[in-house]
Amino acid sequence: MAKKVVATLKTGKGKEYSKVITMTKSPKTGAYSFKEIIVHNDHVKDAITAPQEGK
Repeated sequence: MAKKVVATLKTGKGKEYSKVITMTKSPKTGAYSFKEIIVHNDHVKDAITAPQEGK
């Protein structure tokens, strides 16, 4: 499924967007969870530094 998203982002208007994957560590179990979002290139830094949901 990820391949289709990446292929779509490489054509036409999709070049203006990036896929951002963030990782958070659970304080209880120590397990890592990943969150994938697609954001406009102008907002990539905001998406990386934004507080993660589910804490």
